[in-house]
Amino acid sequence: MAIEHKIDINKRVNTGKKAIKQLRNDGNIPGVYYSPSSKKSAPIFITQNEYHEAVKSGARIFNIRVEDKKQTVLFKSVQYHPVTEKVLHIDLYGIKMDKPVNIKIPVQLTGNPIGIIEEGGVLNQALNEIEIQCLPADIPEYFETDISELNLGDSINVGSIELNEKITLVTPEDTVLASVTHAMKEIEPVVEVDEDELFLDEDGEPIVDGEGEGEKKEGDKPKEDEESKPEEKGTGSE
Repeated sequence: MAIEHKIDINKRVNTGKKAIKQLRNDGNIPGVYYSPSSKKSAPIFITQNEYHEAVKSGARIFNIRVEDKKQTVLFKSVQYHPVTEKVLHIDLYGIKMDKPVNIKIPVQLTGNPIGIIEEGGVLNQALNEIEIQCLPADIPEYFETDISELNLGDSINVGSIELNEKITLVTPEDTVLASVTHAMKEIEPVVEVDEDELFLDEDGEPIVDGEGEGEKKEGDKPKEDEESKPEEKGTGSE
C-alpha cells in the first residue's frame, strides 16, 4: 500500500511576480493546487522544509487541508532552477482514492550484464522511469528489473518489467529501457593530402617546394638566370 504523508500548505493572496520572488527569498515554494472534482485551482505555497520532509518520507500520496477540508494530492509537477536545482514551483493535483491515476515511477536496474563483465561493453539506460495507471493506494515506490543476462548488443524493453494485475502500463511496451553497447573510442581525425595537390600563393601561382618560405616575389629570376644577377645590379646602380 502506498505511503501517505501530511504536508501543510498556505494560501497565496498576492500572485504577482514581485510577491512570488519575495516568497522564494523567504524560503518558500509557490505552487498551485488543482481540485479533483472541478477545473478550479488555487494558488498556494509551502516552506522549503515542508517540501524536503515530504521528499524524505518516500511517500507518493500527500494529505493537505484546503478550506478546512482534508484532500489527497500528488506532486504532479515540480520545476527546478536549471543551474542551482532549487525548487521553483510545484503543482499539487487532487485525487480520489477510488479512481485510477497516471503516474511515473522510477526503474532500478539490478545485476551485472554479461556483456559488460565478459565482453567489455557499456550499459546505456534509456529510461529512468515509466508511466503506469493504478489506484492511488496501489502506487509502488519503484520497479526493479534484472539485466544480468544482457550480452553485448542486447537490449531490454519496458514490456519486460513485471507488473501485478492492479497496475496498467502506459509507456509503450516496445520502448527500450536499457542496452549493452560497444564502448565509444576517441578517434583522432586524419587529414589526407593528395600528393598531386598544388598549393597556390596569394597571386594564384603554385608554390613549389624549396623556394625559401614558399613565397614567390615579383621580379625574381629563375635559377638558370642567376649568373646575370651581377649585370642587373650594375645596371641598377647607374
